[in-house]
Amino acid sequence: MCRIGLIDIFEPCMNRLKHVISFLVLCIPFGARAQMKLNNSAKLIELSGVVMSADSLRYIPYVVINVINKNDGTISNSQGVFTLLLHAGDSIEFMAQGYGNKFYTIPTSLKESRYSIIQLMTQDTFYNAETILRPAPTREEFDYAFKSWNIPDDQLEIARKNTEANTLRILAETLPRDGSENQSIYIQQQWQRATWLGGRPPQNIFSPLAWMDFINAWKRGDYKKKKKK
Repeated sequence: MCRIGLIDIFEPCMNRLKHVISFLVLCIPFGARAQMKLNNSAKLIELSGVVMSADSLRYIPYVVINVINKNDGTISNSQGVFTLLLHAGDSIEFMAQGYGNKFYTIPTSLKESRYSIIQLMTQDTFYNAETILRPAPTREEFDYAFKSWNIPDDQLEIARKNTEANTLRILAETLPRDGSENQSIYIQQQWQRATWLGGRPPQNIFSPLAWMDFINAWKRGDYKKKKKK
């Protein structure tokens, strides 16, 4: 009687346990598939390519490439070339004035981490806002506007200013050294120390060139005290 009572008590629990195990076995394939899909979507893809016109196959400069539903994107260079880091499954939009927008979705079945495309865009009609040109009321106002108005520089003027000798010299004196420059200086210092390893480095007091510079400076009067006016 006691054995029969225990079986009656545990039999419903065993049945429930069987149902739970069966449910978990059925959920394993769906969980693995979801995990695989998550891994594919988290995979980073380096997308590079060039944007060209569909009719003449000429590159389109400065195309805005926007990642849909993300605060990310880039702009193609003057040759229409671009590079962008994306996830598998992301959708991007190509936008350029005078061309219709184009959309592209990164395939989720890519095995490589780099992918290249050639995006063609078709010319489209666009309308700019109305611009009304009026003459200056007086000669004095035209002269003031011609001399005082700040007209923004074009790209050629910006490039010329950025490559001026004075600008490059100021940047070289003010900007901090980068990693490669610091490494080069450190290697040079180590090489100089290794040259005089086991001995003492030469002193300028024994250098004839240093003595010649000192004598010339003394003759020029560089060490004389200047009289105060």
